[in-house]
Amino acid sequence: MKTLARKRRHPAALVVLLLLGLLVTGGAYAVTNSLTEAKSAEQDQALIDEGRQLFLEGCSSCHGNQGTGTETGPSLIGVGAANVHFQMATGRMPLAGPAVQAPSKTPEYDEQQIAAIASYIASLAPGPAIPSAADLNTSEADAAEGGELFRANCAQCHQASFQGGALNDGRHAPNLTPVSDQLIFEAMLSGPQNMPVFSDSSLPVEDKQAIIAYINELREAPAPGGWALGSFGPVTEGLFFWTVGIAAAIACAVWIGAKVR
Repeated sequence: MKTLARKRRHPAALVVLLLLGLLVTGGAYAVTNSLTEAKSAEQDQALIDEGRQLFLEGCSSCHGNQGTGTETGPSLIGVGAANVHFQMATGRMPLAGPAVQAPSKTPEYDEQQIAAIASYIASLAPGPAIPSAADLNTSEADAAEGGELFRANCAQCHQASFQGGALNDGRHAPNLTPVSDQLIFEAMLSGPQNMPVFSDSSLPVEDKQAIIAYINELREAPAPGGWALGSFGPVTEGLFFWTVGIAAAIACAVWIGAKVR
């Protein structure tokens, strides 16, 4: 017992115990982490396999069996999961037939199926990923700066009040009022249809968050005149009051004429 007590009091005992503790902890972490990574990899592969099957059934006729494109549809190599999610979550894809612009409609796939197809396309080549919760967090975003960025980069097509508007050749910029933060972020990343691509190198994540914060703030802002009238701007408001004014003037003229007779 005295010998054991002397060994415990040895200066190296603490170092040995510390090393043993680190060895056990590190080994346990490595085993747990490897099991978690293996399970995650299996889940990812299962999702990719599901997405490939769905792609072959519903998308390959236009985009090819390998996603390399055909005469009907473009290549999807490198477009990224964000592009796929945007196009399918808004119902723009699959497209029923050739059109000037793919219309937004009720999605034909649920979120799980869209995620699977997006994972499959992302596995073919690197591309913009679906934004994370941190990317979509606008709690610290500067809405005023977002307004300046929106007016400089987006208002030409979507109008300053983001209500959308007509473009050339029968195309149009959509109204952003009903669009979710994720879809707005994905649209900036992927540049669907006539929209330019705002990659993170040209428009950093913080700027995208600021633009989304501005849109959300404007959505909730009350109409200063009382009636929003669709928030289309002075043309709509002027037309409304001109029509009402003319109608009121005609009504007054008829009333005065009736009184004179």
